[in-house]
Amino acid sequence: MEGRISRSPGGAIPIDVYVLPDEEERAHLINNLGIDEHTLLSSTDPDETPRLEFDPPYIAIILKYPKNYSADDNFLFRVKSMGLFMFQDRVVIVTDSVVPLFQGKIAANVRSVQDVVLKTLLQTIRHFESHLRVINMCSDEIENELIESKDNKSLLDMFTLEKGLVYYVNALGGNCRVIERMRASAQKFGFTDENIELLDDLGIENRQFLDQAQVYSQVLSGLMDARASIINNNLNVMMKNMNAIVIAVAAPTFFTGVFGMSEFTMMTCKTIPWYFAYPLFILVMIAFGLFAFWLIKKYERH
Repeated sequence: MEGRISRSPGGAIPIDVYVLPDEEERAHLINNLGIDEHTLLSSTDPDETPRLEFDPPYIAIILKYPKNYSADDNFLFRVKSMGLFMFQDRVVIVTDSVVPLFQGKIAANVRSVQDVVLKTLLQTIRHFESHLRVINMCSDEIENELIESKDNKSLLDMFTLEKGLVYYVNALGGNCRVIERMRASAQKFGFTDENIELLDDLGIENRQFLDQAQVYSQVLSGLMDARASIINNNLNVMMKNMNAIVIAVAAPTFFTGVFGMSEFTMMTCKTIPWYFAYPLFILVMIAFGLFAFWLIKKYERH
């Protein structure tokens, strides 16, 4: 209405938004508007591949958009599907959850069904941008935790975050292919020169966010490999220290076993009182154990 998308009982271009349509609504979309049932189900299937279908009297566009993130997701970022059905005089949008559509400046300067489709695509791409910023902040937080972490929790969180980035890379790559097909089929969409220019800008933005997601994924993958190597190296160092301690304790134990109570008493009872001999023997064994530990650590460094 007057070049801006707004709620109204009527208007020049009806925009119908269905959030997880029920049986009655699906029957209306299939029987009254002629939407293919399989394509309609694809609109709410999170595993569906983004695609473009020409099925007169409408054009179906299946896009991927990021699922709203909450703290309960534990660093797992997922994607969902959205269906855009472009008719000559209306646009039907089908999702399985509430999606922020037509907010701010994006809802302005809209005068045709082509504008509605492109603005929806723009909103979806910008939604990925905001989520990538959150992923970057989560990555920094996990990296700081890894420095002081003594268990695997932070490493598992980073693995989960990388898994979400894989979803984002696939989703952005699929949307990129849809945009390319829309650009190649501009005449079928009835795009004006201004629409084509906006579509080209959308393709550039989507490619930038795809590259950004790929960089984040590669960085996290490298950090995980480095962290796993550090953990293995720390374990090896700890095992070496434990072996050195075991050997340092075992060596004096041998002599204490040989020179037991009766033998040592027999050897020293005539010359040294026992209350001097035994503390001296203990000190010698301690010194011998420390010497064995030092000797092992010295050869480890070489």
